[in-house]
Amino acid sequence: VQLQASGGGSVQAGGSLRLACAASGRTLSIVRMGWFRQAPRKGRELVAAISWRGGSTAYADSAKGRFTTSKENDNNTVYLQLNSLKPEDTAVYYCAGSSALAGLLAPGSRYDYWGQGTLVTVSS
Repeated sequence: VQLQASGGGSVQAGGSLRLACAASGRTLSIVRMGWFRQAPRKGRELVAAISWRGGSTAYADSAKGRFTTSKENDNNTVYLQLNSLKPEDTAVYYCAGSSALAGLLAPGSRYDYWGQGTLVTVSS
């Protein structure tokens, strides 16, 4: 499975961005997609996750009410809509795919495939 992330950029606080992650290859093996982020000098954090087939979603507390993840079945693409962005949302955002059965909020160690990361910068 190959994952290609896109959509990062620079915005002012309060702004919005939409990240996309296109999956290709053996996508039938995917059961869950996650969005992670890593800010400078901080660890990797799960932001949101979505089940590959059923569309169930889950969010970290930091993302609830502001971020929305969705999936477009026709082109095997997962999206992360980022609204009401804050400077503390500045990070490299990664999409990841998992073939392991686990809860939607499973950590990064339960993911098998990773995109290349896309930088989101939010200025105050």
